[in-house]
Amino acid sequence: MGNAVLHSIHVHPVKAFRAQSPREAVVEPWGLAGDRRWVLIDDGGKVVTQREQPRMALAAAEILSDGGLRLSAEGSCPVTVPVPEPAGTTTVEIFGDKVEAVLADAAAHAWCSDHLGADVRLAHMDDPAVRRPVDPRFALPGETVSFADGYPLLVTTLGSLDALNALIARGDHPDEGPLPMTRFRPNAVVSGTDAWAEDDWSRIAIGDVTFRVTKRCGRCVVTTTDQDTARRGKEPLRTLARHRRFAGKLVFGQNLVPESGGTLRVGDPVTILG
Repeated sequence: MGNAVLHSIHVHPVKAFRAQSPREAVVEPWGLAGDRRWVLIDDGGKVVTQREQPRMALAAAEILSDGGLRLSAEGSCPVTVPVPEPAGTTTVEIFGDKVEAVLADAAAHAWCSDHLGADVRLAHMDDPAVRRPVDPRFALPGETVSFADGYPLLVTTLGSLDALNALIARGDHPDEGPLPMTRFRPNAVVSGTDAWAEDDWSRIAIGDVTFRVTKRCGRCVVTTTDQDTARRGKEPLRTLARHRRFAGKLVFGQNLVPESGGTLRVGDPVTILG
């Protein structure tokens, strides 16, 4: 583990849109700065993800200096979305949680609806310090999360990806591999570890920032979606089902909760604390 380093950083300004990969990112209590602070919702207020709309993978969101967004996709004119004024909120449902958020403007709704061919609205989490608690089974009092699936950060390792791709290559349909790490939509990717080393982590430090490792990440159909084409296959779920099933979940990566603030930088050393 002496050579473990932070290989890459990934921020998803709009949940389920394409990631940005900066060289550094500030760690806030609820996740990386700007990560998954925006979501699409349907007319009933339920969050829309690549589970329902794989074409979300083809849209990009760039965070602007004032906190707003620039949305873009091939074949569409980009649109700039200002941070909405928190004059009123709407209730968003995300995996059973009810969370208050502020709706973006009509132009943003129209752009997103046109891209997906479905009626959706764009919503912003104005105050992540209070809006959504982390699952209390795995959290300390007061810990919160953005619109991520459940935890502030997700860490994966290149060693485990290589091992998974080797298993896919030996399987019934090797033509579906090798898979890129983008399938797993992590925040932090670590290099220099053995395959599946993260299974045994309980606390880690990336540079000067420390994290509690809460639980393995259960994977869903999003991982079968090619992030460049939005087409779906069978992998990696087929191979994970054979080799990486824990407590009924198909797992890849670990969920993290920050214990301290700071800035992550590509190349930071990764230290296993427990």
